Amino acid sequence: MEVVYFAGGCLWGVQAFIKTLPGVKFTEAGRANGTSHTLEGDYDGYAECVKTGFDPTVVTIQELMEYFFEIIDPYSLNKQGQDVGEKYRTGVYSENPEHLKEAKAFLSERKDYDRIVVEVLPLTNYVRSAEEHQDRLARCPNDYCHIPEEILSRYK
Repeated sequence: MEVVYFAGGCLWGVQAFIKTLPGVKFTEAGRANGTSHTLEGDYDGYAECVKTGFDPTVVTIQELMEYFFEIIDPYSLNKQGQDVGEKYRTGVYSENPEHLKEAKAFLSERKDYDRIVVEVLPLTNYVRSAEEHQDRLARCPNDYCHIPEEILSRYK
């Protein structure tokens, strides 16, 4: 099992989508690369993210990136759908340098590479989100989500 972190705007829809993908073993809503180790206090620079445990013999980082690009606007800086702000930026984070290398290779191979604003950075900090944000759309399916339902359920 390996772990990578995806930030794609509001984490509710990102988690709902990612957990349906082949090879994904677990997901957890959280915050990547802020400066605090707590949920308390002022905004500290984090990106809303989904911690993603996956089986690399079933799905690769390249394939996970392809799936990820189905649910994000890779050209939108600090905004996905109606969610606006630095915490809604897009990014891929990992403690494994090989994951970052593969994610950067995926981006550089795209014809639109010069327009993409998706961060690819080492994970420096992770804080698990509050329980109310874990699997939020499964519990509250009528809450706002920037990802269309037909895409959310594409791989169920």
